Amino acid sequence: MIAFAAAIFVSAFLIFQVQPLLGKYILPWFGGTPAVWTTCMLFFQVLLLAGYAYAHLSIRFFKPRVQFVVHALLLAGSLAFLPIIPREAFKPQGGEIPALQILMLLGATVGLPYIALSATGPLLQAWFSRAYPQKSPYALYALSNIGSLLGLLSFPFVFEPLWGRSDNAFGWSIGFGVFAVLCAGCALLALRRRRAEPSVGDPDLLPETPPRIVRALWIALPAVASALLLAITNQLCTDVASIPFLWVLPLSAYLLSFIIAFSGAWDVLRWPCLVISGILLAAVVMALLSGGVMPIDTQIQVWTSAVLICCLVCHGELYRFKPDPRLLTGYYLRIALGGALGGVFVGLVAPLIFNMYLELHLSLAAFAALIVLCLWLDKSHWMHEGVAAKLFLPLVIGLLTLMLALYKHTELYWFQTVHGSRNFFGAVRVQKIGEGTEANLTLFHGVITHGTQYADAERRRWPTTYFSQKSGAGLAILNFRREQAQRIGMVGLGAGTLAAYGRAGDVYRIYEINRDIVNIAKTQFSFLSDSPAQIEIVVGDARISMERELARGEPQKFDILALDAFSGDAVPVHLLTKEAFAVYFKHLADDGVLAVHISSLYFDLAPVVTGLAREFNASAQQVTNDGEKSLGISRSVWVLVSRNKDFLASPVIAGRAKPIDDVEGLRLWTDDYSNLLQVIDQKKEFGSR
Repeated sequence: MIAFAAAIFVSAFLIFQVQPLLGKYILPWFGGTPAVWTTCMLFFQVLLLAGYAYAHLSIRFFKPRVQFVVHALLLAGSLAFLPIIPREAFKPQGGEIPALQILMLLGATVGLPYIALSATGPLLQAWFSRAYPQKSPYALYALSNIGSLLGLLSFPFVFEPLWGRSDNAFGWSIGFGVFAVLCAGCALLALRRRRAEPSVGDPDLLPETPPRIVRALWIALPAVASALLLAITNQLCTDVASIPFLWVLPLSAYLLSFIIAFSGAWDVLRWPCLVISGILLAAVVMALLSGGVMPIDTQIQVWTSAVLICCLVCHGELYRFKPDPRLLTGYYLRIALGGALGGVFVGLVAPLIFNMYLELHLSLAAFAALIVLCLWLDKSHWMHEGVAAKLFLPLVIGLLTLMLALYKHTELYWFQTVHGSRNFFGAVRVQKIGEGTEANLTLFHGVITHGTQYADAERRRWPTTYFSQKSGAGLAILNFRREQAQRIGMVGLGAGTLAAYGRAGDVYRIYEINRDIVNIAKTQFSFLSDSPAQIEIVVGDARISMERELARGEPQKFDILALDAFSGDAVPVHLLTKEAFAVYFKHLADDGVLAVHISSLYFDLAPVVTGLAREFNASAQQVTNDGEKSLGISRSVWVLVSRNKDFLASPVIAGRAKPIDDVEGLRLWTDDYSNLLQVIDQKKEFGSR
């Protein structure tokens, strides 16, 4: 049994170790958006389904010796994919469909090895059941989830801090070789212990098939759990940051729910978890209605607890409906199908049919309705006693209240909205706010403002929100070689507010990854069309676009390069690394200024930017503007970075600068290493963005 346990444990560890590893590899290629991780999860869920399908068909239609040979060939073919390092050729050019590009990239990088690993759990459990018919294989399923959990948690806390991406990729490849040897050993052991068995595929020898409603629940319960996992992860990554830690945390809770549910303890935990899930649904609704300004630790606790308990309820009910072990591969296949359907809904369908993150609301409602159904199917439950009508009423009222609260949140989201759209890079909307001279259009990404323009002619060219004349970016533009034409670079378009500073002869070159934002800036706002400056818009990831310009020998020689690329309130980690700053400085004039927007509800990024400035022999000044709500000006924090020490020391800049606190032990951020946990700002007043 030890050999089977070791092979299953290692395969599960590798399955979930590779997910954040490859996610971090490709995150900078696709703008750092939370949808990168959602698409990665979709890919891995679909390939998990493919692996389970292969295992099910192999057990159902092949004799044991043929199963061993076929699996050995699959493992041998997988070795050709090693090491699992994505090829540069898959970097987006700017015109691709991002989700499709990611799926193709992952398929070419780790497709066959992942199918081999995914098939291992059900395949080896079936071999084990055949070799040791007196022992239950379900303990191995719980063990596989423990391996998965350790694989996930070890990445952000052990592997990511200690080694770079390339070292981890090579290490994973070595681990796959170890797994292949263990798997071969299990095959030989099962072959030696094989007892005389009935002929394959004889339906008379199979146990009775469970009812159709139960088989449907084998799909529906994991589908809802998967959708909840991905929708909540999207919510966290949009409002905080798209980083491995916030990918791993909800997924770890999801796996932990599998471990607990399949440990056999569900009969004891069932009713406490059902009660707690009702409380957590209320807390989730409160978090949604809070508008995203809930403290970061509270948000993480609420959302992660919701994943753990709600998924535990789904997986506990799934365990309660488990079949005879002889139907094990078909059971696991349906579980994988449900997980994949949940991923397809959140990763592909929802962005196409919804203009907001409505999948979270629907998943929560579906969870509540599905649990009521499971309770109704439980013949031992009080619903089937004489007092059923009275006791069932509170459940119905609770379900309707939840749906009403979720509807209320969507109503608030769309209040006064005149335009909304959603794609791979997120959901954005434009709201018309105020009346008369106070009337304005405001661009929102999630709950975060990304630009405001007044409607009346006198104020429509005012630079508002984070870009006022007293902001770091405004001060830099107004006081850096203003006597001559300026060449300004912008990473992140928003409503195009900075173009309000443009004059005849100036050139504003804007890098924007989201085509919907370009369309909104041109059709809903007039900052771009009103500006006398020459406006150049480059559609695509800013960093990749600038790298290609350098490769073509086209350094832009910007006087000022303004970096403002937040997605919602998520920190653009991939744009705050040593490699990214190397690109920026090559595009700056020798005495040019890099203006980095670091306003955040949760993080103090000034020490990160300062460390990067020192790495490139530059100085940094933090400029904070408290804002003036009556003028449409938001509180903003910018860090101005330049090798032009005279400019940074000038009274207009130094006079408004604030000291930057050091963070003990803070390492230089690179593409291989970053640590947002070190720069959480516990003193920040929430609601500042």
